[in-house]
Amino acid sequence: MTEEFELLVIGAGPAGIAAAVTASDCGLRVGLVDDNPAAGGQIWRSGARLPGSAQQWMGRLSDCGTVRLQGWRIFDCPEQGVAHAERVSGAGAQDDTVAELRYDKLILATGARERFLPFPGWTLANVMGAGGLDAMVRGGLPIAGKRVVVAGTGPLLLAVAAHVAERGAQVIAICEQAPARQMMPLVMQTMVRPGKLWQGVRYRWAVRQSSYLTTCRPVAALGDEVLRSIVLRRGDRRWVVDCDYLACGFHLVPNTELALLLGCRMEDEFVSTGEFMETSIPGVWCAGEPTGIGGVELSLLEGQLAGQAASGRTRDARKLAAWRREGLRFVQALREACRLDPQLKSAGTDDTIVCRCEDVRLGALRNRANWRDAKLHTRCGMGPCQGRICGGATEFLFGWRADSAHTPVFPALVGHLAGPRTAITIHRDLKETP
Repeated sequence: MTEEFELLVIGAGPAGIAAAVTASDCGLRVGLVDDNPAAGGQIWRSGARLPGSAQQWMGRLSDCGTVRLQGWRIFDCPEQGVAHAERVSGAGAQDDTVAELRYDKLILATGARERFLPFPGWTLANVMGAGGLDAMVRGGLPIAGKRVVVAGTGPLLLAVAAHVAERGAQVIAICEQAPARQMMPLVMQTMVRPGKLWQGVRYRWAVRQSSYLTTCRPVAALGDEVLRSIVLRRGDRRWVVDCDYLACGFHLVPNTELALLLGCRMEDEFVSTGEFMETSIPGVWCAGEPTGIGGVELSLLEGQLAGQAASGRTRDARKLAAWRREGLRFVQALREACRLDPQLKSAGTDDTIVCRCEDVRLGALRNRANWRDAKLHTRCGMGPCQGRICGGATEFLFGWRADSAHTPVFPALVGHLAGPRTAITIHRDLKETP
């Protein structure tokens, strides 16, 4: 028979780890599921040099007794208290690759992804997301001696530039689309947070010989099949820069598909939560970036808060809630700093690809009424990524936003949509060794 969890946590980044550890320490039987082969999410990626606080949390996770389902992806929640998970391709026997996970309470800690905006040439090889290049370098991509331009918006740009520079890359320029005055509230919030201030200073020192240009953005990538150079624009000035890689990301988009599937109320593009991270659905909490992009420290705090609340520790949760209110000031400052320049909407031409999966061009989308209309008439968002790349772009370009999600929220085998075909015991068959 399938074993039930008192609490299921979806997402093993900082928020999910903190939630699982906190709830386990409170005595709950906790399951932690994530589609990556190791815990840590995008920020504490396997193979990266982790800071001391990350190592402590990873150690606590290993010792707390949480059942870890690494390499499993939730693709459906057919009813309250039930989630269907599929083992990520490449692991497990054919008749044992889908599981039914039952839970009493649920915490969503599904993180965020990069926002990509289309411009001519953005689909060339070696043009990639800022976080994507960083992940590939950490995974062994040889970058020493390569010329790199990092562009877009947000603190991730400086972090990625520093990381690739430390691996020997020649960072030619860091191009931030926002003007300096727009970023001042974020700078002020960073000044009163010693940890973030020191981190920013360290990153900037690592790329001290690289230009940091505000109000600057890429308007074209040039090359036959592989990137050779890019065109940058700053005000009325345009110039060409030869480079081997362009790492480009326009801040982050929250992963809210499961929250939408469950029917959680949204505020703008984020999951709406109360004082204790509770959503509009009883027994469901949400923590980390899906509630507002705020960085690893706030994610850890919200994960602990959700774990305490789900465990019924209201008194302890109330203390954490007070600290979170202070952290939300940074969220607001970051949101303002990363506000996108409307001129970015004019970067693409009618022939510029927007949906890479279905080869949908910008011109085909200009007269569509909304996201649903675009999907029906052009198949934009209907490919394997299911709108996770083009959805963020069309939201900015046209104001379209998905207000619901449908099963499966990730591509799944047809045979798995009916649920498990055999009874399995979670602890015996699914527990992964870290």
